Amino acid sequence: MKDTGGNLRAENFYAVWREQCRAVNLLRDGGATPPEKLLQAVWQHQRLRRDQLQTAGGNSVRVLHPGFASAEGGPDFRGSVVQFGSDSPVSGDVEIDVQPSGWHAHGHDINPSFKNVILHVVWDEAQTAKAVAPGPPARIALKNVLDAAPAELALALENESGLPASLRGKCAAPLSDFSAPQLAELLHAAARVRFQNKAAAMLARAKNSGWEQALWEQLFRALGYKHNVWPMQNLAETKPRWADGAESALDLQARLFGVSGLLPAELTRAQKSADTFLRRAWDVWWRDREALADCVLPRTVWKFHGLRPANHPQRRLALASHWLAADDLAGKIEEWCVADLPESRWLAALHAIFQVERDEFWSWHWTFKSARLAKAQPLLGEARVTDLAVNVVLPWLWVRAREGGSEKILREVERRFFAWPAAEDNSLLKLARQRLLGTSKPGILKGAAQQQGLMQIIRDFCEHSNAVCADCRFPELVQGWRTQATKGE
Repeated sequence: MKDTGGNLRAENFYAVWREQCRAVNLLRDGGATPPEKLLQAVWQHQRLRRDQLQTAGGNSVRVLHPGFASAEGGPDFRGSVVQFGSDSPVSGDVEIDVQPSGWHAHGHDINPSFKNVILHVVWDEAQTAKAVAPGPPARIALKNVLDAAPAELALALENESGLPASLRGKCAAPLSDFSAPQLAELLHAAARVRFQNKAAAMLARAKNSGWEQALWEQLFRALGYKHNVWPMQNLAETKPRWADGAESALDLQARLFGVSGLLPAELTRAQKSADTFLRRAWDVWWRDREALADCVLPRTVWKFHGLRPANHPQRRLALASHWLAADDLAGKIEEWCVADLPESRWLAALHAIFQVERDEFWSWHWTFKSARLAKAQPLLGEARVTDLAVNVVLPWLWVRAREGGSEKILREVERRFFAWPAAEDNSLLKLARQRLLGTSKPGILKGAAQQQGLMQIIRDFCEHSNAVCADCRFPELVQGWRTQATKGE
């Protein structure tokens, strides 16, 4: 494109088309308030006159790191590092609202998820000045400190995704020089630590309660995902009580729903299928609840925000009840480990053990109150089986083999772990790839073990530092290790 020094945008017909098809004209001349999504993009990419930032009270603000966009509710950015005036830098969360009143109107002031917010970012400085009793957190306005017009920023940031290069971790530079085999070796070494740590936790529990109970506790934890790990473990720990004498999956479901505190006390009065099932569950729970009263969890221990419908704890407990009702789940897992299967069949064979063919109610409903689905949905997908394999099944089999002195099984379990296909991508892995590996593409990680290794590095190093990698030794360790490895080649 020839640069004549004039308006290059006007010479580019595609740029004109693009602008005509967007609502950016509304933002011209300060005539409209930008949407919150644009303010979030401005903050993430720091499209600000950064040396002019100050709070509503006039205190200077230096943004050492804007933090990482949150995809799971709560504050908009996590792990920000900010310096107020001459004070020492502080780490915390940042919330973006168009209006200052959003802090109270949206309930952030009473939501415990926002307790670590150190900065409330809004649009209009004049509105900020009029805000009633601002109090903590500190508040800044962006209207007069943008580094370009809102319309220009809207076009520039519209399709931006991922982490700006300037916000990557300090180890991204040395890691970018790694060959694929070197990166695999590093990640596999970290994955082995993570794997053995899981196995050690299972061994410690097995010494107190037996191998099978240790397996059940880890399976329940896995069904809790990160939001409900502890209530699920609590249920598993009392399994000898509520599972005793159960004769069917329905008995187990009724007891699990009752003990978990998730059995609705009233009928829906709107869905016949749900009410029919609920009556049957209560017929069982009425009989058992007094004896199990000391095992019942308060409903408040469960978290439902941000969960996919398929991952609701009610549905996961229904799945667990079928596992418990089946004959000898632990034995089937052991048989799977020693079976002479080609690598291409590992996942399908394990999936067959954990999958439930059909549940008369839960194959058609996400929760007690949800409408009946048009099509039956499996209670467990293959992606979740991979999580069960690398986090529970394989570590459990490995530590049993090690304690039993079975080198053959030990080697087979390790072979399966390091060859297991990649698990489903998630926000933690995406951020880790952006920060450490400089890419948002999941394909750079080959297999579940490399994913596990990356998560272990986050646990061991990133979680003990901050967004600007203060005092983190991992970059120098990585550089030193690569230098030695290169010399040895």
